[in-house]
Amino acid sequence: MGNKPQRAVTGPSVLQVVPRLDAGGVEQTTLDVARALIEAGGRAVVATSGGRLVPQLDAMGAAVDIIPADTKNPYGMVANILRLRHLAEAHSVDIIHVRSRAPAWSARAAARSLGLPFVTTYHGIYNARTALKRSYNAVMAAGDVVIANSRYTARHIAKEHGVPLERIVTIPRGTDMMRFDPAAVDRAARDALRRDWGAQEGESVILLPGRLTAWKGQEVFIDALALLSAREGLAPWRAVLAGDHQGRDAYRESLTKRAKAAGLAERVHLAGHVADMPCAYAAADMVVSPAIEPEAFGRVAVEAQAMGKPVIVADHGGATETVVAGREGATGWRVPPGDAAALAGAMAEALVLAPEARAALGARGRAFVVERFSVSAMTGATLDVYRRLIEDGVKISPLKA
Repeated sequence: MGNKPQRAVTGPSVLQVVPRLDAGGVEQTTLDVARALIEAGGRAVVATSGGRLVPQLDAMGAAVDIIPADTKNPYGMVANILRLRHLAEAHSVDIIHVRSRAPAWSARAAARSLGLPFVTTYHGIYNARTALKRSYNAVMAAGDVVIANSRYTARHIAKEHGVPLERIVTIPRGTDMMRFDPAAVDRAARDALRRDWGAQEGESVILLPGRLTAWKGQEVFIDALALLSAREGLAPWRAVLAGDHQGRDAYRESLTKRAKAAGLAERVHLAGHVADMPCAYAAADMVVSPAIEPEAFGRVAVEAQAMGKPVIVADHGGATETVVAGREGATGWRVPPGDAAALAGAMAEALVLAPEARAALGARGRAFVVERFSVSAMTGATLDVYRRLIEDGVKISPLKA
């Protein structure tokens, strides 16, 4: 795939490096930036170990090179330096942009050896319980420009790694407003998905999207649902957990047992990976993202608001910037992290919203996303970073430990 004929290039040529391209915010941002580069007359080159999204990159005209970009083996990481050097030279790359720690060490060395600007995007808040782990994470703060996906992330980078604020650029993750548009979802597909989830006519669907991993808050969600089920006077509801368990069979089984123990076996559905997320949001009546650890950004809340849905999020991390709550113009609810009772209370409030209030809330949410979190704003700001680096001729900065 990496050897396809190249068209004339009039814009930046950028090599993005990402471990895998399956599903998630990092992966979607990689695709969005690649598309924007091509549309701007540039060249999009991506090095990755593979994944279900690779055909989309290939179809849009990006040059995709399959390398073991997800390896943490020291010998493999050294070998990747040579692979990335060759790839950058073959495509006359202007900038190397990396989005994850393990490949960042190889990408940084390749960029230095070629005298190319090096960009990192700090997509998550990495654990750093030891000095060794902090040093490992520090490569993500070593770019000539370090892109933070929220103000929360930018503050963390400055505090954790001592990066000067002038090297940090906050660019919120972008949402495709044409894809995440309620009017663009086929009604028959939406109804079919609800049936697949076991939702009956008149049941409200409470959706928690996200891979099955403990920090995403699925256990708190089920505990909150147990409290919700004890409330009287609520319309019937069904809960759906939509996300790949990614080999965490024991955790998936524990969620099933937790729901059964709470008497919710018939009301909680584990849907697995859902490819058509706009349809999933359209099929839901509210969307919940109760992460027990702060997320750097939290795309679920933004996508759900783009689809005009009431959202409930844990009140920490990037979610404090993506959901307006507790005042005039609110677009959803923010509840204390890990607080099942507060989560149940917010879900109950959402369930009893009058149709007019629900529609107004959804309209405010979509307008908020259009204003602040569109994919065009994100890609435009990223391409501006690329152009500035090329024009300024910036070289690699020393690693900040």
